[in-house]
Amino acid sequence: MALETLLVGVVVALAFIEISGVWPGGIIVPGYLALSLDRPERAAWTLAAAFLALGLYRLLSRYLLLFGRRRFAVMLLLGAAWAAAGVILLPRLASGPSDLRVVGWVIPGLIANQLGRQKPLPTLAGLATCTIATHFIVQLGMVLFR
Repeated sequence: MALETLLVGVVVALAFIEISGVWPGGIIVPGYLALSLDRPERAAWTLAAAFLALGLYRLLSRYLLLFGRRRFAVMLLLGAAWAAAGVILLPRLASGPSDLRVVGWVIPGLIANQLGRQKPLPTLAGLATCTIATHFIVQLGMVLFR
């Protein structure tokens, strides 16, 4: 079921980008968040890691030339670093239920990259719209085709 959710998420994100011109955090992000929509703590931790990555990027960009591919790579690394920091610094959370972990290692960096390129409100609104639409379409498909 995960593969179908990810594929639906990509299609929904691409359609949303074409219609609105707003990127929902990245093309693959809505699918991954839709997979964990029943565990909202994971989405909250993922968004927290994305905002922390964005904040650290803005601090680093004062002292380093970060644009283009370098900017994207730094955002991905910072997002992964915050996800890893949660696992390393908070072992009680990591050994507990998976609800208290970040969704993936790349997802926070992708969200942070779009938060930096667009304003946070359009990015978060697009992300929420695409994630909920993906989840709805997958659930509808399960009802209709089973």
